[in-house]
Amino acid sequence: MKVIQRDFMPSDLQPILQQNNIDGCVSVQVDQTEEETNFLLELADNHSFIKGVVSWIDLRADNIYERLEHYSQFKKLKGFRHIVQGENDSEFMLRPNFKNGITELGMYDFTYDILIYHYQLEQAIQLVKLFPEQKFVLDHIAKPDIKSGEYALWQTNIKKLALHQNVFCKVSGMVTEAEWDDWKPSDFKIYLDTVVKAFGTERLMYGSDFPVCTLAATYEQQLDIVTAYFSSFTSLEKKKIMGDNASKFYNL
Repeated sequence: MKVIQRDFMPSDLQPILQQNNIDGCVSVQVDQTEEETNFLLELADNHSFIKGVVSWIDLRADNIYERLEHYSQFKKLKGFRHIVQGENDSEFMLRPNFKNGITELGMYDFTYDILIYHYQLEQAIQLVKLFPEQKFVLDHIAKPDIKSGEYALWQTNIKKLALHQNVFCKVSGMVTEAEWDDWKPSDFKIYLDTVVKAFGTERLMYGSDFPVCTLAATYEQQLDIVTAYFSSFTSLEKKKIMGDNASKFYNL
């Protein structure tokens, strides 16, 4: 993990986006503290290419209403995420206090990013079923086990999740689920085929997962996987996947 054991700041990302003709990004949390929430909002205020922030708040807190009321004043704060992939509780997202937090998000039109591993998909399906009006987006296509080539159960559950029209999906994070030093673009085809068929081009959005992607690929390499796959799609479809759907979902 030494590749990413340093600070990454807007000055690291902005030139990369410019080189690849990407005019903005959404910054997504990595630390489960309100200190980081405030830090990301400050960065967004000072850098116009950061179009939105997905941050963290303790959705289980007794004072969740007050914290959301406080953060509702920040126009670039679009939603929240909890690192559920790191929780050992197989029912974490279905606990009453967590569900209460999700209920409160809707009052402010905040989104929720679902960050899970593939084996947590059934829990996610149950969650989104309970909140048909809440805007959800699945991060990193639920981190399937690309390294092993296993996809049957993941594929089944992705299809079930996508039946809920309030759920979008980020085409991101694939290279780090493959063999870091020995992946090839064809490794990702079945996974891309699946999410396209399940979500359609109206509910998919490109995500770089920078800088974590650099464990297994350069920014350009992970971007090339996506652009090459979608090269035969219409200009309108590509425009949606590469920006418009994210703008719509996060109200950028």
